[in-house]
Amino acid sequence: MRFTVNRDVFSDAVSFAVKLLPQRPTQPLLSGALIEAEDGSLTVSSFDYEVSARTSITAEVADPGRALVSGRLLGEIASRLPHADVEVSLLESRVEVRCGSASFSLPAMPVEEYPQVPQVDTVSGAVPADVFSDAIAQVSMAASKDDVTPVITGVQFEITENSLTLTATDRYRVATRSIDWENQGGQNDLSALVPSKIVTEVGKTFSGDGIVHVAIIKDAERELIAFTGGSKTVTSLLIKGNYPPVGRLFPTSIDNYAVVNTGELVEAVGRVGLVLEREAALRFSFAEGTVTLEAAGTESAQAVETVDAHLVGEEMVVSLKPQFLLDGLRSTHAEFARIAFTRTDNPGKPGPVLITSQRSKDETDEESFRYLLQPNLLLR
Repeated sequence: MRFTVNRDVFSDAVSFAVKLLPQRPTQPLLSGALIEAEDGSLTVSSFDYEVSARTSITAEVADPGRALVSGRLLGEIASRLPHADVEVSLLESRVEVRCGSASFSLPAMPVEEYPQVPQVDTVSGAVPADVFSDAIAQVSMAASKDDVTPVITGVQFEITENSLTLTATDRYRVATRSIDWENQGGQNDLSALVPSKIVTEVGKTFSGDGIVHVAIIKDAERELIAFTGGSKTVTSLLIKGNYPPVGRLFPTSIDNYAVVNTGELVEAVGRVGLVLEREAALRFSFAEGTVTLEAAGTESAQAVETVDAHLVGEEMVVSLKPQFLLDGLRSTHAEFARIAFTRTDNPGKPGPVLITSQRSKDETDEESFRYLLQPNLLLR
């Protein structure tokens, strides 16, 4: 194997392929990056039996062939090469990388023992890459980081004929967003539970690719999802299990809410929260014209601030964790946010707070992002 390739194109391809490699692979081979050169094309891929990444670029191929080397080492080398064309060759059991005055020799791993990288030749549908990336950023941060309950560490994909809804929860909050879906596989009512780490990386990687094609495969051999944008493809096994029916938690109607300037409230929460102990909550008192933030921290430190607010319905007092609230406010991606209050059968227990985006103080936003946050019990 021997080929020559543009340095920047090579670095980008290797970086993409090795980004999702496991930190602690179950087998040394699964830490590798597979390089395949043939007919003017170079393919770089990685696979650990759960997640794969694959991309193809143009290269001048003198001798076709395949090689397997340490993915993370190759990624570090490729990102720091001098600005010149890169020549890569396989000499017996070593891969030689030359670029300008720099030269590296890497041990090759047995490529014949490497698992077959998943090939996906079907498409379920397509979404605009920028909208998809935006929706992922809004939703994925609400997924649980606790592996004790794997089913809520993922992002749930729910697909109808012309809509894709993403949902994530960690039990304390729920984030959901619906976007347009172009059905290309003839199947309606598809669902897939995808690891949030993979969804997040897909959102970042494919944000500028125009269109992202999605394939959901569920058969006797495998259950996986594939994302393709341009010449790049990521596949992931689906999380097995039943996702909790969190959709029913959202209220069907709201008659008690406040509209606030998103940026002003975000800044106020950051300031008042400085005196709080970790995991403590802020007290929010909503009245017509203002919302008052109050915090009591360690060593008798206290903080109070008011922010303008337009209130519809009754005055309300809720206690919310600052970081969870900030996540919801920032994810509205709007100048104004609507904070709506729900009720429970227990008068002493406040219902969840629903955060949505608002175009102005008086005009609602049609974007379908919704963020439901469970308040803390009020401190008397």
